[in-house]
Amino acid sequence: MNSNWFKMLMKATKVEYGKNLLLKGVPVIFNKGGAKLKIGDGVTVKSSFLSNLVGLYSRTIIVTRAPGAEIVIGDNVGISGATIYARKGIYIGENTCIGGNCKILDNDFHPIDAEDRLKLLQDVHGGDSELVPSKEIHIGKNCFIGCNAIILKGTVLGDGCVVGAGAVVSGKFEDNCVIAGNPARVIRRM
Repeated sequence: MNSNWFKMLMKATKVEYGKNLLLKGVPVIFNKGGAKLKIGDGVTVKSSFLSNLVGLYSRTIIVTRAPGAEIVIGDNVGISGATIYARKGIYIGENTCIGGNCKILDNDFHPIDAEDRLKLLQDVHGGDSELVPSKEIHIGKNCFIGCNAIILKGTVLGDGCVVGAGAVVSGKFEDNCVIAGNPARVIRRM
């Protein structure tokens, strides 16, 4: 499937996208009914193995999972083999680069409490439940997220932040920080 056919599929699922969207390979982009998925101008989405030689493990996946969820990706953002999965909201500022195999997840996918997990397993709607803990993620403008980083629910990255490869990020970080480690912490201010 070439990118023009995939763009038609995106329009059918009410994915909004701007001018000059470049798809290298075929991503998985799905917008749940009642959700909003908007991609800005000049965005590049890499999903083929050779499109980023860091070694992509899978295609890029961008999914709104619940009615009312939002994903808004600003202009001139680059994404390589990443997963961006929202039940509430994920907002990515312009000129941000998301490295190979990153995960940006605004939810835990399952409850922590065992009884709530059992309720979720029995959910007749297949897991479309408020039992799953979720909090919006905000990523500022001009950020760089290194390969294999994981950005967890509730994270706020200020403008100009750099996230080190393999970091596990949770919390609020001011503008122009270098963040690394597991758990991630500020290692330098620029």
